[in-house]
Amino acid sequence: MPATNPALDTPTDLVSNSTKTVAEALNASLADCYALYLKTKNFHWHMSGPHFRDYHLLLDDQAAQILGVTDAIAERVRKTGNTTLRSIGDISRRQSIPDNDKDFVGPTEMLAELREDNLKLVEQFRIVKDAADDAKDNATSGIVDEWTDQAEERAWFLFEASRKA
Repeated sequence: MPATNPALDTPTDLVSNSTKTVAEALNASLADCYALYLKTKNFHWHMSGPHFRDYHLLLDDQAAQILGVTDAIAERVRKTGNTTLRSIGDISRRQSIPDNDKDFVGPTEMLAELREDNLKLVEQFRIVKDAADDAKDNATSGIVDEWTDQAEERAWFLFEASRKA
């Protein structure tokens, strides 16, 4: 994972072996963000039912938020002197959030699945946090807190939106 091409070398005072562990955790989180982004957009595009407008808008907002952190995650990997994801294949090899290729998923099932996926992303961010703390990578440790909070909020909104009256 450390850059093998001198043109990609990035100066850092962090220990190389430690940054590799942080970068691996960040890249796994990045793969999960892309998987969750695409699934959220898929459900946004295929939403149906009496709450269509509310759910459609909720999922669009959440997808935008998820996509918004991807660049920050990838840039943290590069700032630690490592390389990041390069392709859809790379994402698929690293993601832990499963795809959903079903022809139809009901709105309640969509919200429940996305809630669980956001909670899986929270777990992945906690792995990043632990690796960053072990590596004394204060910048990654600090920024991952915001990403965790966002994923927890998405899970909460999905839970509340799916509650029966």
